[in-house]
Amino acid sequence: MLISPRNGLLLGAALLTLALLTPGIAQAQSPDAAEADAGKKLRIICFGAHPDDAEYKSGGCAIKWAKQGHHVKLVSVTNGDIGHWQMSGGELARRRAAESAEVARRMGVVSEVLDIHDGELMPTLENRRKITRLIRDWKADIVISHRPWDYHPDHRNVGVLVQDAAFMVMVPYFCPDTPALKANPVFLYSSDRFQKPYPFRPDVAVSLDDVFEKKVGALMALESQIFEGGALGSPEFVASVPPASQPELRRKYLHDRWVNRQGGEAKQYRGLLQQWYGEELGNKIQYAETFEVCEYGRQPTPEELRELFPFFPER
Repeated sequence: MLISPRNGLLLGAALLTLALLTPGIAQAQSPDAAEADAGKKLRIICFGAHPDDAEYKSGGCAIKWAKQGHHVKLVSVTNGDIGHWQMSGGELARRRAAESAEVARRMGVVSEVLDIHDGELMPTLENRRKITRLIRDWKADIVISHRPWDYHPDHRNVGVLVQDAAFMVMVPYFCPDTPALKANPVFLYSSDRFQKPYPFRPDVAVSLDDVFEKKVGALMALESQIFEGGALGSPEFVASVPPASQPELRRKYLHDRWVNRQGGEAKQYRGLLQQWYGEELGNKIQYAETFEVCEYGRQPTPEELRELFPFFPER
């Protein structure tokens, strides 16, 4: 069939309109085009054991990366279905997934909750494959997780699974259904207070002063954990917390807790903040998140860490 120039223009306009209105078509672009469109933006995936861990540990940096147009995904490796003193099972799992999704929305990132029972995560081959596929699918430059030394078995096993994936993500015939990465990501541990077999020793400290209030506002969505006490809550705990009818008091309650938490991290690692920000600015920082480079995965130079955490002042 012959198409006149005028009809050709009309057809082209119609197809363009259809593509703009139809998400599936609008997103159908070649990998090369997608890479060019991304503008070489960083891709970060943060693993936590439950639907709050990655948000707590990496949420401030997630906001900072997202503000610069980088791509961040928060993954809960279990569904949190026993993480409440009054409810459990599918009802709680759905509630916590919705809370996690709302936190991610407020932070400007995406989230995923895996359907593995809370308290039952094991470092199995099946779960190693799940973690490997997630890292590959995200084409991660940075992978963050718990250390494999922690008070909670799910936290420990997330650390083990992510460590076990650190080499496998590049092995073509492991999970061959998902293309192997061509470059190994940098694997990082989020902070903790545990001392054995060795204490957390951060390599990077990031100021949250510019995003602290936004992080607090995002975490407000974790009502089942923050305002109801999670697995170790009680009627007495709920009675001690400002009620939902007083949102400003609730925010102050959460704000004060995170002033202590992120403020304590800034004080504890003041020397590292001075190293990354300079002595004068480093002394003024009030809130921080810190990360340790895992000895598995790519070992970045200080210059590469500055590229992966593009928040520091120019030297």
